[in-house]
Amino acid sequence: MKHSISTLPLNKTTVTDAFWRQRMENVRTKMIPYQWQALNDNIPDAEPSYCIRNFKLAAKVIAKGKASLGADDTHKGFVFQDSDVYKWLEAVAYSLSRHPDKELEALADSTIDLIASAQMPDGYLDTLYILGDIDKRFTNLKDNHELYCLGHMVESAVAYYTVTGKDKFLKVAQGFVDCVKEHIGKEEGKIHGYPGHPILEMALMRLYDVTHKEAYLELAKYFIDMRGQEPLFFAEEDKKNQNKNWWKDSYLNYQYYQAGMPLRQQKVAQGHAVRALYLYAGMADVARETDDEGLLQACLTLYKNVTTRQMYVTGNVGQCAFGESFSLDYDLPNALVYGETCAQIALVFLSQRLLKFGLDGHTADIMERVLYNGVLSGSSLDGQSFFYVNPLEVVPELTKKAQPYTHVKAERQKWFGCACCPPNFARLVSSIGSYIHTIDTDTDEQTVATHLFIASKADFIIGSTAVNIELSGGWPWDGNIEVTFHSKKPVEFTYAIRKPDYVSSYTVKVNEKEVHPKLKDGYLLFERSFAEGDCISYQMELPVRLVRANPRVREDVGKVAVMRGPIVYCLEEADNGKDLHMLHLTEDPKFGITFEPQLLGGITVLMCTGKRIDTAAWDADELYQDNAALTEKDTPLIWIPYYAWDNRRTGEMRVWIRG
Repeated sequence: MKHSISTLPLNKTTVTDAFWRQRMENVRTKMIPYQWQALNDNIPDAEPSYCIRNFKLAAKVIAKGKASLGADDTHKGFVFQDSDVYKWLEAVAYSLSRHPDKELEALADSTIDLIASAQMPDGYLDTLYILGDIDKRFTNLKDNHELYCLGHMVESAVAYYTVTGKDKFLKVAQGFVDCVKEHIGKEEGKIHGYPGHPILEMALMRLYDVTHKEAYLELAKYFIDMRGQEPLFFAEEDKKNQNKNWWKDSYLNYQYYQAGMPLRQQKVAQGHAVRALYLYAGMADVARETDDEGLLQACLTLYKNVTTRQMYVTGNVGQCAFGESFSLDYDLPNALVYGETCAQIALVFLSQRLLKFGLDGHTADIMERVLYNGVLSGSSLDGQSFFYVNPLEVVPELTKKAQPYTHVKAERQKWFGCACCPPNFARLVSSIGSYIHTIDTDTDEQTVATHLFIASKADFIIGSTAVNIELSGGWPWDGNIEVTFHSKKPVEFTYAIRKPDYVSSYTVKVNEKEVHPKLKDGYLLFERSFAEGDCISYQMELPVRLVRANPRVREDVGKVAVMRGPIVYCLEEADNGKDLHMLHLTEDPKFGITFEPQLLGGITVLMCTGKRIDTAAWDADELYQDNAALTEKDTPLIWIPYYAWDNRRTGEMRVWIRG
């Protein structure tokens, strides 16, 4: 097993891509300031966060004691509210890495000062218990999210330290981790538990990467190995501390928490989707660092189940509103979907980690699909309203008046009381540069791999030579990519660039001469010496594709989804009128392809002729008619990218159409 494949630090990659720069600038100039106001409860008509308020009160307790609190000075918001500011700080760190901003950095520093002032002398820091009953800390690891909040603290602190070099926040996080280690672990007298909501596992691996302290690796491995072992810790914890098992009488039970069985025995993704995917990402990290082939294979089995049997065409995962969970293989309802934005983000995290084990074009294809569709749909184009749930079919009236659909919103929301998704979105988009390439440094001939066609400039050290690799092009609208190499002297290495599964026709030139590189594991391989100015021209044809689902997917039999390149398209009421269910494609439709720079931030629009059922002859008072003939009329169909829906006015939307 290789440990030599790594991603590039953010300060080694400059994103120049028009598509992603626009979104990164949105995060920097709109989303980060907006979310700061939300964390401080300053967004009119939005649900309050209470996050910064809780930290201020906790700092008051640390400085002056509980007696200083007023009657209303209790913890407010969800038990995991602390995590929202940590994710915000992580997004800030990534933004600062590419756009230094003294004002923003000073705001981040002052926020870190506030967090530090709320830390107890033994390192503990969770406002729920500091403002509540501190004697009950670590008595409900299953539900109360102390270790989840710590995980986000660690992720954020590592990011801030890596970007700024300032270690105050890192020391705060290490203090809390060390406190956890004093109370939780395999040793006699400690709590033999693990997080109810995973993320600390992969966070500890990031902390291990920057500190090289074996204790952090060992704790992450312990959490992975202990889950689901008998006697089941959460059952014992519930009994000992009289905690309620909220899922006891459901089919989820402790598997909701990813704790119903040992991880190496699981074959099917079950339970809470975000918990599952964060945990699988931690599994991958631990497997890679410890050479645990069995753990890797367990992780790959679960990844395959998610991506081949429980993933929507948009990359959305976690199909069931009950428990925000996975349900059954091939159960993919479009209007009742959950598809939490955080679940898609977690799938990107997992996919990136699996690419550190070697070239795998299919995994990179999935990462791309999720990023350009399921993730981007989570935010409006202006970065100031958000989807928690990401449906593939919406009828606004149903979401308001039919109970099974009420978890779905037909328009993005300003904020959420449970606001995990918006700052999660911000931290991923801000760090998108680290998902483009990997480098394998432990081979006789080093390999640089390009997984995403995001225009950028990336700095590598290959052998002892500095090499800059410049990607340019208009992806995802344009299939023409150029890769230009810059170095002071020729350097020999292998360059690998992905050939997407959906691309069947392409041409490749090196320095304007057509070549036919070897295709392996979904990548075109160039094994050669690269000199200053060498250029690979990679031209991929991107026709419109009609995609069908496996017939086992009941919802989609007889229907097609429209795609071009990595982009999934949808029909929206703003372009096609109401009653989208009455539309269908003609046989062998011909699509027009037009780039509209002024529409929805600049998108490629697809147009074709379809059919609409004509209801003029149907008596509105007749619900059923014997042998009634349906008449149809030609109608133009206008398709926009799925991620861009609900950015004009509220209305119906549909991805799958009869065809």
